[in-house]
Amino acid sequence: MGKRLVTLCCAQWADLEFEELCSLAKSMGYDGLELAAWGNCLDLERVIADEKYVAFIKDTLAKNGLACEAIATHIIGQCVGDAPDPRLNNFAPPQLANDSAGIRKWAIETMKKAPVAARRLGVNVVTGFVGSPIWKWLYSFPQTSEQMVEDGFNEIAALWTPIMDEFRKYGVKFALEVHPGEIAFDYYSTKRLLGVFKDYPEFGLNFDPSHLLWQGVTPHIFLQDFIDRVYHVHMKDAAVTLDGRSGILGSHIDFGDLRRGWNFRSLGHGQVDFESIIRVLNANGYEGPLSVEWEDSGMDRVDGATEAAAFVKRVDFKASSFKFDEAISNG
Repeated sequence: MGKRLVTLCCAQWADLEFEELCSLAKSMGYDGLELAAWGNCLDLERVIADEKYVAFIKDTLAKNGLACEAIATHIIGQCVGDAPDPRLNNFAPPQLANDSAGIRKWAIETMKKAPVAARRLGVNVVTGFVGSPIWKWLYSFPQTSEQMVEDGFNEIAALWTPIMDEFRKYGVKFALEVHPGEIAFDYYSTKRLLGVFKDYPEFGLNFDPSHLLWQGVTPHIFLQDFIDRVYHVHMKDAAVTLDGRSGILGSHIDFGDLRRGWNFRSLGHGQVDFESIIRVLNANGYEGPLSVEWEDSGMDRVDGATEAAAFVKRVDFKASSFKFDEAISNG
């Protein structure tokens, strides 16, 4: 197994024009892109309807020596499973503002198109979120009953099963990023959700260690236990900096503020044990991309993402092809 592609998740870069993004990503040292289905990055509707647009995407990638192994649909998928939430206005088309039913309908229809667009681009994995109708009940006061939780998981199953039927139809995998705000946000909620979708092997995970670390979940243990359903990997770092005043829930203080109890950090500047992650990936034969999702409010993004690409290439050592002590055997 050779070294894996190092790709850039375009979620935080979709403000750039596509040609500029591709050129910049190459200059920063990336081998490919995880194309985000919003902003200036990728238009799913156009991919399906416009052959010239498909050719433009493919040709621009090729001209810059970039591959595309995944499409990111996070903000669309969030609108499928969330309870009515005015913050979804940031994700949905402007004409649907404050129309909860309309936003959900748009999101479901668009997610059904995602595997069609992926297939047209020759992509086999779509990453994203599913949302959660019960995230607001995370802390059980007022009391959250088990039936309320069960109803939430059943609602996600009902909403996403028709979408997953389309993923199955087109032979494309969906990789959920386990993340606060999702119905699967830690170890046991992930185990429960994968049980709900046990009959859909197309439904798997986008492993992102940064969201696990600050919750106290050991990322490489999570990865080992769920490796058979890990279809894509994000490389992202975080640091917990509790100082006796700060709390792990963030105090309603925005990312980057040094008063927070934890923050996302540029790769290599946090506390994620990436060596253990690479060893688990090597031991289990993962050959997909390592996609840098760059988030660090305290660092210039071009400087940080350039450094991050080099960091991943340095930490991604090859698996051994033989046992180290074979050479000292008389046999």
